[in-house]
Amino acid sequence: MSLEKCAKKAPTDVFHAFLVEKADYAGVEEIPCIKTSRLIPERVIPFSKAVCAADYDQWVVFYEHDTAFVRLWNQPRKYLQILKKFKGVITPDFSLYRNMPLVMQKWSTYQGKAIGVWLQNEGVEVIPNVRFADERSYSFCFDGVEKYSTVAIGTHGCIKRLTDRAYFEQGLAEMVKQLQPQTILVYGAAPDRMFGKYKEMGIRIIQFDSECAIAHKKAVSA
Repeated sequence: MSLEKCAKKAPTDVFHAFLVEKADYAGVEEIPCIKTSRLIPERVIPFSKAVCAADYDQWVVFYEHDTAFVRLWNQPRKYLQILKKFKGVITPDFSLYRNMPLVMQKWSTYQGKAIGVWLQNEGVEVIPNVRFADERSYSFCFDGVEKYSTVAIGTHGCIKRLTDRAYFEQGLAEMVKQLQPQTILVYGAAPDRMFGKYKEMGIRIIQFDSECAIAHKKAVSA
């Protein structure tokens, strides 16, 4: 029985099958495919702030702890009208930790893409976030993302320690290899030692300060 048929028979759609009713899938794991927006964000706002914001001339991002936005997965319809007011949404950044069981990493990847597919089918401009862990994740974490287009990644909390930085650089290189993006949106620091070679390849790198960086700048200038 299909997921959609199961959901119709069940009293509650515990699988949130409605999110992917119109989805196409990619890869062995059947990750929902995002149709990437051709728009480019100029400003971004974290979901936790977006839900009570009045300035909608920006894109919503999810580069914060999962607890700050898991409510969107739990009750997506509750937040739809709020998200539709903004310029667009970068898909949720559910965590992929290297020590997570692989099945949980796959589930996190699925969740972000499922929300993204549903939002774009509801008329929201969507850009896919890409989150990777170690090389085990490379077989599925790029699925559902258009090649030769725009992708978004978060570096905040991922490149401070040497070990984390090494894994991030490895994953970034694999992302560029597999997706060959024209534009990479970076939430957090985008040091030239890490992104310079991609700029030289002709990839446009657009960087957005994290909330921590913005708060630090305000504190310093105060």
